Amino acid sequence: MSDDNLPYRPCAGVMLANRDGRIFVGQRLDSSSEAWQMPQGGIDPGEDAEEAAIRELGEETGVHGGLVEIIARSKTEHFYDLPDHLMGKMWGGKYRGQRQYWFLMRFMGEDSDINIATKHQEFRAWRWAELDELETLIVPFKRQLYRAVVEEFRPLV
Repeated sequence: MSDDNLPYRPCAGVMLANRDGRIFVGQRLDSSSEAWQMPQGGIDPGEDAEEAAIRELGEETGVHGGLVEIIARSKTEHFYDLPDHLMGKMWGGKYRGQRQYWFLMRFMGEDSDINIATKHQEFRAWRWAELDELETLIVPFKRQLYRAVVEEFRPLV
């Protein structure tokens, strides 16, 4: 099976904005790169994208659904392909990349409510970033996707 025939992994992503309009980003624990990313993860069988987004947010940041207000859902799914050096290594080689619904959520809690030392920790550090920084913080193969998400959600942040 060629990589072109592999499906995309269904996922949900969260642009978590604080009251100042800054966006949560975490630095992945499993990567030595300086790349930062917004919370995101796979949609489990029987789960819808919104449920997955709230679950992933909790699993990655310790922020539960009661601390956020959902502002918007992306109008369409966003896609990215893995680069060649990761193809076949990620997700057991079953996917060519990800298809993601994104959610803009307003964080209603305090910074002390954020705890990245979760049961299945994914981030080694976190911070609030400016909206215009996001594209430069992410790994290069996800930049176009981040640009599209920022463009869609900018008026609402």
